[in-house]
Amino acid sequence: MTTCGPTDVPTDVDITALREKYAAERAKRVRPEGASQYLELEGDFADFYEVDPYTTVTERDPIVEDADVVVLGGGFAGLLAGAYLKKAGVEGIRVIEMAGDFGGVWYWNRFPGVQCDNDAYCYVPLLEELDFMPSKKFADGAEILQHCRNIGKHFGLYDGALFSTQVRELRWEDGGERWQISTDRGDEIRARFVVMAQGSYNRPKLPGIPGIKDFTGHVFHSARWDYDYTGGDADGGLVELADKRVALVGTGATGIQLVPHLARDAQQLLVFQRTPSSVDQRTNPPTDRDWAASLKPGWQEERKRNFHNWSPFVGVVFGEPDLVCDFWTELGRNLTNRIAGLDDPSTVTIEQIMAFREEEDYKIMERLRRRVAEIVTDPETAEALKPYYRFMCKRPTSSEQYLASFNRPNVTLVDVSATKGVERLTEKGIVADGVEYEVDCVIFASGFEISTEISRRYAIDSITGRDGLSLFDHWKDDYKTLHGMTSRGFPNQFHMGFIQGGVSANTTAMFEQQAKHIAYVVAEAQSRGVTTVEPSQDGQAAWVSTVRELSIDNSAFELSCTPGYYNNEGRGGAEGNGSFLGDFYSPGFYAFDELLQAWRDTGDLEGLELAGEEPSA
Repeated sequence: MTTCGPTDVPTDVDITALREKYAAERAKRVRPEGASQYLELEGDFADFYEVDPYTTVTERDPIVEDADVVVLGGGFAGLLAGAYLKKAGVEGIRVIEMAGDFGGVWYWNRFPGVQCDNDAYCYVPLLEELDFMPSKKFADGAEILQHCRNIGKHFGLYDGALFSTQVRELRWEDGGERWQISTDRGDEIRARFVVMAQGSYNRPKLPGIPGIKDFTGHVFHSARWDYDYTGGDADGGLVELADKRVALVGTGATGIQLVPHLARDAQQLLVFQRTPSSVDQRTNPPTDRDWAASLKPGWQEERKRNFHNWSPFVGVVFGEPDLVCDFWTELGRNLTNRIAGLDDPSTVTIEQIMAFREEEDYKIMERLRRRVAEIVTDPETAEALKPYYRFMCKRPTSSEQYLASFNRPNVTLVDVSATKGVERLTEKGIVADGVEYEVDCVIFASGFEISTEISRRYAIDSITGRDGLSLFDHWKDDYKTLHGMTSRGFPNQFHMGFIQGGVSANTTAMFEQQAKHIAYVVAEAQSRGVTTVEPSQDGQAAWVSTVRELSIDNSAFELSCTPGYYNNEGRGGAEGNGSFLGDFYSPGFYAFDELLQAWRDTGDLEGLELAGEEPSA
């Protein structure tokens, strides 16, 4: 596990010409309906979301009870919420999860080739506490899923878990000072505190392709993989596809991991691509045992901070090696070395840094386009696979097999950029650019409800707070919170995710930061004997003002990007709630961490109203 230097990038880059090319490629793909082009998985499409292919749902009697704390969601967000609540001495925790076990995205995403696509030594939480080391840098999904289960066991969260259960309604009882939670299993649970931990990639979505219900072949979403149809497992061996013509719709991070397996096993594979991903090399050796043995206590937190510093969220670091050293940190390495090479780096201005950053960005993307040309033998296919946009316009990926798969005679890339996506489905197949492609199976790797309106992302019919206030109405146009985790009018309710807090390139670090803070507030409320806790009007208004005053305008960058969930399908921001990152605290993730710690250290819960607090002795 060594550190690294700058990556060799081309210097003969015509940035002016590329700006024009980027703009033209963007214009080809933008659709006026934005994120609403995707179908919500309800009604006729509910099975794409609600059916669990991995766990048989067994009947049980409805539960009617009072609970201290209910955590909604059993992925990393919910697991970390439960873990930190336990650490804070909070008991009586019940986790409600629609899946058949803990794991969240790692429970649902079991498609062939699924791996962590960033550094597992950073991403997988609580490694030291559970004495676990990932077997390789980009850990397999099955390994991460097992770690999720181990977290549940370690903290005793299975004892209060309700699996295969969907929350349908949350309603605050004025006067009763409880949240009434109704589920699809007939449960009626009255909870004192509720933690909303459904995660950021919770609910699959489908492209709104006309005729999607007309197709008579087999169809499923990659987040609900049908191994009964394909054969094999997450390691591949999809033997049942040997005589099948398969269409894959979607070439994001999931598609890049899927294609090599489908290409090897299907009789024919048609990959329908609107926008190509950037695909870098993926060096993924087994974890070095000597390196692992040399680590000192606190190593994971050090590595997580190092990754954040070198990530695209920061990107200029002096006096600290890049410990992660991969495609996520390349821009930071190259930019830092560029500035370090100046006669007097201390004189560089922020305007110069941003100009250098843009130039290094263009060089990296040109390197990746040339990598495509080196690997893919057919010039037309290679050109269609080249990403013409800025780095981080679309989630960066890495693979050693994806691009080479298009050299196989049974694999065809169907570029649908000219028609801004697939035109329609028929009984027999897919129509693109006027051509019908007959297939036996359609697999949608079309992502999740990330930048759509809040009511679609939460996947709960209604959330009603004090005086009948709907959270969906309350947050329809913008977020209103204290620290991104509590909102006035919704007492004893806490939120995790991209709302109004710190943002890291390492999502689980963000969940851990939030879990720690929420656990502190809940534990304090319990120890003080309070009935309710929620932001004061002034406290909430002050935080919203702070976030807005410090905000960085990224709209020019977002609107220059090809459409995707990072920029709300080309429209910039999300549907009424800022960017997909929320209204984040722009001074930085660890600056936000320090702010929260200082707030906790005072012990006075500034900005929160506590009702029913028992007087101190």
